[in-house]
Amino acid sequence: MPIEVAIIEDENELRNNIAQHINGAAGIRCSHTYADAESALLEIPNVPVDVVLMDIHLPGIDGIQCIERLKPHCPKVQFMICTSFEDSELVFKALKAGATGYMAKTTEPAKLLDAIIDLYNGGSPMSSHIARKVVSSFNNIEGNNELQKLSPREKEILTLLAKGLRYKEIASQIFLSTETIRTHVRNIYDKLQVNSRTEALNKIFPK
Repeated sequence: MPIEVAIIEDENELRNNIAQHINGAAGIRCSHTYADAESALLEIPNVPVDVVLMDIHLPGIDGIQCIERLKPHCPKVQFMICTSFEDSELVFKALKAGATGYMAKTTEPAKLLDAIIDLYNGGSPMSSHIARKVVSSFNNIEGNNELQKLSPREKEILTLLAKGLRYKEIASQIFLSTETIRTHVRNIYDKLQVNSRTEALNKIFPK
């Protein structure tokens, strides 16, 4: 079965171009596109969708609010922000709302397709310059009381999780086994009293 993708984007030409690229690729299909969040909120909970590409700046309800409303009804759907807005505050708001990927609209079509597949397979794709913004912001919150509960190694791993890396990628980057990373992540969640990366970000970056 192909990966079913939905697009929520108010720019007609861009929305149609992305859908065309997706439908021209093997193993991926885009059967649902929306120009606003309101239409998507009505339909997406009732159609087969695996991945949603979401713009932030939409008429009416914005993309982050849309994810917040859809996520409880579509817990298995993966949301990837695809936008021209790249400031750190919006990145974290999107991740905290339930997005698991964040790509710039300027991303090459081939890389966007790769990101969709990565997201579907459990990854958290993020444009490199956006990832740098995430890490930079993360490094500026050392005074956060919740962060002080973590060891230096756990802070390092949480930073990499915020950057969007998977356990295997983190293990390779800091020369530990994947199972050791899993143990560290469980300890991080226990100390922060959370159950997911999104909840951990909410603790470190409270609204």
